This record gives sequence, C-alpha cells and structure tokens, in this order.
Amino acid sequence: MTPDPSAAPETAASSPRPSSPPADLDIVDAVIFDGAEVVVGTRLSIRDGVVTTLGSLAPATPETRTISAAGGLLTPGFVDAHVHTVFGGLESLGCDLTGADGLEATLALIREHLAATDDTAVDPAENWLTGGGWAMADFPGGVPTADLLDELSRERPILLLSADHHSAWGNTKAMEVAGLDAQTPTPEGGVIEKDADGRPVGCLHESAMDLVSAHIPAASDEDLRAGLLAGQAHLAEVGVTAWMDAIVGDYGGHRSNFTGYTRAEATGELTAEVVGSLWWPREVEDIDAEVACLLTLKRTDSGFRTTSVKFMLDGIVESRTAAMSSEYTCACGGFGTNYFTEDHLQRAFAALDAAGFDIHCHAIGDAAVTAALDAFAAVSASPAGMRDDARHHIAHVQVVDPTDIPRFAQLGITANLQALWACRDEQMVDLNIPCLGEERTGWQYPFAGFAEAGTHLAMGSDWPVSTPDPWQAIHVAVNRWHPENADRTPLDPAQAIDITTALRGYTSGSAHLLRSEANGRIRLGGRANLALADRNPITLDPSRIAETRNALTITDGIVVHDSTS
Repeated sequence: MTPDPSAAPETAASSPRPSSPPADLDIVDAVIFDGAEVVVGTRLSIRDGVVTTLGSLAPATPETRTISAAGGLLTPGFVDAHVHTVFGGLESLGCDLTGADGLEATLALIREHLAATDDTAVDPAENWLTGGGWAMADFPGGVPTADLLDELSRERPILLLSADHHSAWGNTKAMEVAGLDAQTPTPEGGVIEKDADGRPVGCLHESAMDLVSAHIPAASDEDLRAGLLAGQAHLAEVGVTAWMDAIVGDYGGHRSNFTGYTRAEATGELTAEVVGSLWWPREVEDIDAEVACLLTLKRTDSGFRTTSVKFMLDGIVESRTAAMSSEYTCACGGFGTNYFTEDHLQRAFAALDAAGFDIHCHAIGDAAVTAALDAFAAVSASPAGMRDDARHHIAHVQVVDPTDIPRFAQLGITANLQALWACRDEQMVDLNIPCLGEERTGWQYPFAGFAEAGTHLAMGSDWPVSTPDPWQAIHVAVNRWHPENADRTPLDPAQAIDITTALRGYTSGSAHLLRSEANGRIRLGGRANLALADRNPITLDPSRIAETRNALTITDGIVVHDSTS
C-alpha cells in the first residue's frame, strides 16, 4: 500500500466546521435509551450542539424549537462497526441493482443504465458500465453468465459486483478487454466459473475478480468525494452518526478511499466520526515492511482515524470459498479458501498489535474463525503479550464451532455482528444450507451464545451488501427471520438476543470498538450524537420492530437528517 503524499496530515485538530449551525432545541415526550439502559425522564435539551438537560428537568430557558417525540425512542446515534460507505455511495450513483427484485428487474435496470450512459464521443470499449448489487439467489447455483449481459451490449464492457462484493459478473467484452479465456490461470484464492469446455462463463469470485477489475479506469478524486457524500447522507437518514469503513485500500476495482476521507475532513464535509480499516493485501510477503507502510497512513487524532487493519481471512459460503474445517456437503465439496497461513497470521497480528493497530478480521467459515482466534491466542501467549487496550475483533462470524464461542470473551475479542443475515432468506435456503449440512446450519450466527459467554458485541451492516438501516438488523437479531420474507420460520431461535442487547451492540458496543468518546452514549455536557425513532420499538410486538423508522439524526451537535416536521 503506497501512502498518498497529497493526503491530509495525521492530526487534523482544526478542520473547518460544516455550514449548518449547531443545534439548539428541546426534545420532549421521548423514551430515552442512553446506550446502556432506558433512563428516567422524557426530555433532552441541546444548546450549541451540547446536551444540557437529560431526564426530567425542564431547561432553564425553553428553546423556540421543541420537538415532540410522541413516545418515540431517543438513542445515541447508531455506530456502524462494519460498512463500506464510499463503495456504497459510488454504487448508488452508478448502476445500482440493490433494489431489483429478481432477474428480469435486474436486467431492466442494467438496460436503463446502458442507455443513460451511452456516449457516442467515447470508444465503446473504453466506456465501462460498472456498479453492483445483484443477488446470487437470482441465478442457478448463484452463478450469472456473460450471455445475459451480451444480449444487452456486446460493444461496451460490463462488470458488476454482487451484493456481497465477493463476486463479479461480466460480459464477453469485459473478458476480452482483460484477455480472460480458457488458458487464463486461476489466481490463488480465486475462482473462475467455467463451462464444460473450460471457458469462463462470466462469473468471478474473490481474487479472480481482479483479473477484470484491474482494467476499469480508476475513480477520480471527484468520484470519491461524490461517493463519500452520497454514502454519508444515506447513513444519516437511518440514524448512523459514526462508522468503521471496513476497507480503506484498493479492492475489487475500487480505488482506495483514504484520500477521499482526508480531503472531506479537511474541507469540513465529513460530518461523522470514522475509523478506517487499512487493507492488508493477500499477497504480502514482507510483514515488517507492510506494517511500516501502514504506519505512514496511521491517523490517531482526527475525525477520520486509521487505527484498524483489515484481514479478509476467507470468502463466503455461497461460492464455497468460506473456509471450513470439514468439507462442504454439496456435490462441489472442498474446504473453501484460507487466504493466509497460520504462521502468517500469527506474525502479522503480533507485529500490528505491537505497532498499536486494532485488527479487524472478516471470517465466515468455522475454520476462518478458529484461525483468527488461534492467532490472537498466540499473540497473547507470546513473551510480549497482547496490548491491554487492544480492540481486536472478528466480523460476520457466520459459522462458528460451538467450542470457539467462549474463546472470544476469554481472549477479549469482540464479535462484530451483521445481524440482518441471521435468517432463512432465499440466499440462506438455496445457497447456504445445502452446502453446510444440518450440523453446521445449527452453528450459524450464535448471537445468544456470545452474549451468554460475556463476549463484547458490536454491530454493523456491511452496506452496500445489505441495508444500513439498524432497525432492520435489530429486527432479525431479535426474531431471527427477515421482515420482507413471507416465511417467518426463524433460523435457530435459541440464538436470538433481546432488543436491549442489540441496541447496546449498535451504540455503545460499536463505539467502544471504534475507541469513540463522542458516540455510543448520551451524556450531559457531551456533543449531541443522537437518533430519534418514530416509535418505541422496545415496547412493540417484536414482530413489528422492522416498522421503525428514523426521524431525526444529530451528528456532532448538528442536525443532518430531520423528518419530524
């Protein structure tokens, strides 16, 4: 990873303020959850962006603007502990397929974007159509093919990322531009889907995506700015006031967003608190050199901090690239993919911990979870030991061997939950369960097991993989079924958690992971980082939690979303 010399310096203590003034308002008739529990009292006052009254007392001087919450729930702003804000923003401005319901709707959207972006002044071979959000469940075996896109365009190269960003779908022109054919070797850690004659069909998984994405023109600085601002606005709408960007680096055809963040902070356009997870490339050989390079990008004292390093340990179940301790039960078999050796992880984790970085692991399969825990255990047992204040964590934790559940708390590792996935949706039923088998299906998303073991919990969305709306994820965490599914059969209901536990995870739990002092709690004298819901889901029938909508978001004392009027 090469540092950008034009980026802002490590410390940015005097970033310009956004143009909107700090809030002066009173919120009354609210149920107030302070990040730990519901407090006594129903009012909160903000003066010059600071919380000045909390609980039962009326402010000394009533403010002209008073918002009646009408019994709605006032919480700290949500902290999304695993999100791809710039990627999501860029995709929302491009060919965004996330709203498409089924294959025909997906193809219709692609056709519309091709027409809207046709430019006769540009060579068609250079006028790429990019974007993403297609659902694997819309295609047999989760594998889309180039011929579907060829019917829409044979002249323009098309490459579209899947909703989970672990697969790419391209047309024949894109493969031609990249020189991808039957003789192309499969890169380590990747999968090229092929037909019976060995020819690529147009679907690439994991590192194989880079074979084509490397030929897409890089995003400009203005593209990154637009993507960040679009993503930030969308997160504000759903009540998110801080987040961890899960990849700050070049990935899957996306240019590193490091400069986009530093410049947005310098101009005052970044209104949220952000921790960026610097990307640990899969091809690293010289660990000490990579750590030294990451240290040049480390920012510890600003609204955008880079104190975390991201390891993608495996892939996903749908493409059989999630790392498993025993073979997949489908006809394809195999154990999935481990991107790093045991020795590499142990040495890298030790070096990063010693350098003051927090380690952020993507782990889907049970073998990947075990590998991460083993590496953390080795660091703890080493002569140098692990830092007392380390905030290491494992995200996703889809398939977890029950014997590994208590190890999280024992080692002080946070479980970072993407709760929206813990349900029997179409992708789970069609592409996960048949590959996992009965026993491992019961090992999925053990939220209650983590909570009962005393594991520190954080929560995030992984947007644009799935919606960033915290209330949708909290609904699934509590019910274990998706609010949009007709089938309400829960996925292992014994692993459900209560709404208070979920709220803590999405506020104070995630804020702890980000080392945030300003977010995650409501405190007298603190800058206001708040989200107001349009009802009180704590007392709702749990089956209706997903009906909750965010009405007001205040970030660093400034109103950034308001639908109360």
